[in-house]
Amino acid sequence: MRFACLAVLWMCMYSLFGQDIWIQKDSIKGPPRSGIASFVLGNRGYVVGGFLGSESSRKMYSYSKNQDDWDDELSLGDSTGGGLERHLACGFSMNNKGYITLGQGLGAPFMKDLWEFDKATQTWTQKADFPGTPRRAAASFVVNGFAYIGTGEDAQGLCNDMFRYDPLTNLWDPVSSFPGGGRRQAAAFELNGYGWIATGDGGMLKNDLWSYNTVTDLWQQKADLPGQARAGAVAWSTSPSAYVATGQNPQGEFLGDVWQYNYYQNTWVQKNDFGGGPRTNACAFVINGSAFLGGGYNGNLLDDFYGYTGLASAQEEQQDELEVFPNPSNGTFYVRGTNAPIHCEIMGLDGRKVSSMELTEFQPASIEGFPSGTYLLHLTLSNRLWIKCILKQ
Repeated sequence: MRFACLAVLWMCMYSLFGQDIWIQKDSIKGPPRSGIASFVLGNRGYVVGGFLGSESSRKMYSYSKNQDDWDDELSLGDSTGGGLERHLACGFSMNNKGYITLGQGLGAPFMKDLWEFDKATQTWTQKADFPGTPRRAAASFVVNGFAYIGTGEDAQGLCNDMFRYDPLTNLWDPVSSFPGGGRRQAAAFELNGYGWIATGDGGMLKNDLWSYNTVTDLWQQKADLPGQARAGAVAWSTSPSAYVATGQNPQGEFLGDVWQYNYYQNTWVQKNDFGGGPRTNACAFVINGSAFLGGGYNGNLLDDFYGYTGLASAQEEQQDELEVFPNPSNGTFYVRGTNAPIHCEIMGLDGRKVSSMELTEFQPASIEGFPSGTYLLHLTLSNRLWIKCILKQ
């Protein structure tokens, strides 16, 4: 029996350091589309609008990670939302509210309105308009409770101005313009308290990366994406890493590659290609640490949807001084290698969190009541993540 347990543990550790795969999920509800906006509220991801081929949409659907299922939600603007159909809009969430702004509609080529969705009351409320010019294909990220939105394309051309939105006061303020030049269809994300913009179409397609310090209001150029220049890529982050994937290259070819950016080392590593194949103008979001990507365009509009099991990403952050023992365990384990407090989350192999706790070195952690099987330990110390595998006998 012990040899069987050790074999399972070895297989788990092998998969931990080698697994970098995409798993197909339930297709996005509604017709295939590209240029979808998205945001996350709680344990659900929301998609809004998109281009359907002959028209834009204002429909909203939500995805449950636990149920792997999509549900109908309240369309943008509810019953009074006629004319709010759009694609290439920005979506983000703050304070348990979802937001949609900007975009392009067939009747109104460029938009500047801002809408807030309250999940608790099931209502859409129009907020203060974006103060810049109406535009599409802008970039947005959220840092410390403020949304930062800019770049994109307006009726006069490409933009590089940026603005900050405060949801508590419903006010906008200008911030430093993006120094990488006007561009559309850039990828943007938040990572470790900074805002980031990468790639995009600036007249020529780009592969650059920039970080924004919201405290000093300064931008800094970082290591270029080693892959092809592109527009229409997606990006997401799960600290201490961020990912840029898919898009369209200067030759018009659709891309399916995936690149991981390491915040601490300012380096990129190529990961396994996206499982759904090359595309542009897809959508991506993260629910409780799990990334999802789908929709877009590859010559045809798409509605397929995938989850990313990128456990290999933790390997770059692995350090030998953290050790979990005994392993396998009869019900108690310890972590050694540091005197600092460690935040420990115990995850099932299906990605669901089973338990969480704060540990110090040699402090016993109990899994005595857990069913026998293999679990993943997510150990966080000083904003760095280790993933360990433990077998409960």
